[in-house]
Amino acid sequence: MRNNTINKKEIEKFTKIAEEWWDPTGKFKPLHKFNPIRIKYIKDTIVSEFKIKKDYKPFKNLSILDIGCGGGLLSEPMARLGANVTGIDASYKNIQVAKYHLKKSKLKIDYYNCSPENLKIKKKFDIILNMEIVEHVEDVEYFIKESSKFLKKSGVMFIATLNKTLKSYLFAIVGAEYILKWLPIGTHDWEKFVKPEYLTKICKKNSLILKKIDGMTFNPILNKWSVSSDKSVNYISKFMKI
Repeated sequence: MRNNTINKKEIEKFTKIAEEWWDPTGKFKPLHKFNPIRIKYIKDTIVSEFKIKKDYKPFKNLSILDIGCGGGLLSEPMARLGANVTGIDASYKNIQVAKYHLKKSKLKIDYYNCSPENLKIKKKFDIILNMEIVEHVEDVEYFIKESSKFLKKSGVMFIATLNKTLKSYLFAIVGAEYILKWLPIGTHDWEKFVKPEYLTKICKKNSLILKKIDGMTFNPILNKWSVSSDKSVNYISKFMKI
C-alpha cells in the first residue's frame, strides 16, 4: 500500500485553475451550480442526525473537517451555519485562494496545505466532508483510512463522488467535458471513479458504516441539481463511525 494519497497530476490540474474557484462563471461554474444542493443535503442530514434546532446557526458546537476543500466553497457555508471548520487541501495555491477569500468573508476557518496523512493535529471531528475528492486521490483505500482517524466515534463522514458506470462516462466526461464544455477536458479520469459497493467495503474496514446513500441528478431544462434515487452518475453517502 502507498504511504501517501497525493496524486501530483491531479493537484497540478486544479492548481492551474485555482484562481477561478470563486468565479461562478469560470472553470468551477458546474460546482457553483452543484453547491446549493450539497449544502442543503449536509445541513438537513446533520440537523436530523444530531437532533439540533433549525435556527440561523444550527451547526454551532459542531466541528467539521473539510478534506480537499479547494478554495473554500463548502468550508465557508459550513462556518456560516455556525460550525468550527478546518479545511485541508494538498494544493498550496488552493489554500492560498481559500485564505484570501476568508479575508473578504470575515469568517473563522483554519486552513492547512496538506493531505490527511500529513495533518498534524490531535483533534477529532464531529463531521468529515470528503466531497468530490476520492476520485482524485492516489490511493482511495489509504485516503479513507487516514481520513477516518480524524472522526469521533458516532461521528458522520459524507462522501460524494462519481459512480463507475457507462452512464457516468457518457455524462461526466463525454457530455460535461467534450460536448457541453462545462468542465476543462481532463478534469475527470473514468478509471478513478468509484462504485458505491467498493466505497462501502473500504469504509467498513475502517469502522465506517453506511447509513444513507442518494443519487444527485442534474435537470438541464430546469438548470438545477436535485437529490434522487438515480446513483448511476453522481452519488452522496453518509457513513457513521462505530
